[in-house]
Amino acid sequence: MNYRLCLACVLLLACCRMAPQPNFLFILVDDLGYMDVGAYNAATFYETPHIDRLAREGVRFTDAYAAAPVCSPTRASIMTGLYPVRMGTTNWFGAPQPTTVGSNWTRNRRMLPAPYEAQLAHEEVTIAETLKEAGYRTFFAGKWHLGPEGSYPEDHGFEINKGGWERGGPYGRGRYFTPYDNPRLEDGPEGEHLPARLAHETVAFIAEHQTEPFLAFLSFYSVHTPLMTRPDLETKYAAKPAPENTWGTEGRRRVRQVQNHAVYAGMVEAMDQAVGTVLQVLDELELSDNTVVFFTSDNGGLSTSEGHPTSNLPLRAGKGWLYEGGIREPLIIRWPRHLAGDRVEEVPVISNDYLPTILAMARLSEPERSDGVSLLPLLFERKAPERDLFWHYPHYGNQGGSPGSAIRSGPWKLIRFYEDDRLELFNLNDDIGEQNDVAAIERERVRALRASLESWLGQNNARYPTPHNMTAQNTDGTNP
Repeated sequence: MNYRLCLACVLLLACCRMAPQPNFLFILVDDLGYMDVGAYNAATFYETPHIDRLAREGVRFTDAYAAAPVCSPTRASIMTGLYPVRMGTTNWFGAPQPTTVGSNWTRNRRMLPAPYEAQLAHEEVTIAETLKEAGYRTFFAGKWHLGPEGSYPEDHGFEINKGGWERGGPYGRGRYFTPYDNPRLEDGPEGEHLPARLAHETVAFIAEHQTEPFLAFLSFYSVHTPLMTRPDLETKYAAKPAPENTWGTEGRRRVRQVQNHAVYAGMVEAMDQAVGTVLQVLDELELSDNTVVFFTSDNGGLSTSEGHPTSNLPLRAGKGWLYEGGIREPLIIRWPRHLAGDRVEEVPVISNDYLPTILAMARLSEPERSDGVSLLPLLFERKAPERDLFWHYPHYGNQGGSPGSAIRSGPWKLIRFYEDDRLELFNLNDDIGEQNDVAAIERERVRALRASLESWLGQNNARYPTPHNMTAQNTDGTNP
């Protein structure tokens, strides 16, 4: 690094120390695909002007990942900075356990899924608990899905909870419209739309606490099923020119290859409008400069089941799979006071990194336990962390994925599938669509990456799927 850049970084860090502690607005969208945002896909069928504005004014990451291909594990990683495997929270909460497979759709599969913990443990320290202890006001709105009553947002450091409980989607009588039948969100007036309501709750919190440091965590239920949107938006996209449906296959599933789903497009735009509502209030209250905005998703877009509403191409597969379509996410970080906008970062990062990054921005001590790294050196100095990234999903996804683990090391990504112990290796720099498996050619690299992956799994006491014909007493998830 040259002298002028070093000096600039030192001065910038000094300014950060003298400035008031920043506010944080964390926006988490459910099931939003990497290619669903205009800033990532100029040809997207969907319209996301407010998210695109964030990208112009912030740092857009091209290789950002969720810690899992489904929601609850990733959400736990964001809250704690830990890999899901370390907490045992490797599947979405409510999914089959080995003991319940007999009455479940996975009963005829070759393996029993590994057991998993179905709530965020109270001994894990969350970002909200740490910031609250440091004097921040803490607020949560929207989807939680990290445990039953007793393990809601208010039990993990959030002073205010608007809509967070154990359900993974809006399944009340009105679904995305009032009545919500949500014990943590009062019903609104007739016709009220859930994304807009969550935005208004967030705005009210920010306005009330604008003179205090705050964490506002806006966790949309959108764009998760059920697939439904406002009638005006459905009409708009139904009339919008779009390509005809084409389909591919992923395993035994059909996979959508074009974006043309009018209802899903309306869901994306309604979510984007809600994002715009909150950003506008930050501007009006003159809070934008000192508010760090994180925008990301919890897993890839839904392309292989449940209506197949979106396409993740050129990424392979989608939610529930360890291919890139299931785990690569949009990530935008905006902090106008300190970070120049319209910047692109290609360094791989993962959802475990958000907690240590936020604590560093707030000038608070790093957590005692963390699997992530602070991204401040990358953001301020363009200094990339040297490390591998890992995934462990020892379950069957109802989107078609099968039990597996993966490692990314530089451009190389190795996936191990547990049903047949198959190994696939891809060079993501040359093959972002994971179409050219080079495992048979790169045997030494496969051996080295598998050893690293198995070492990491062992260090974290990973639980594994087991052959389905094992006796009940041998289904504890120990290494087969």
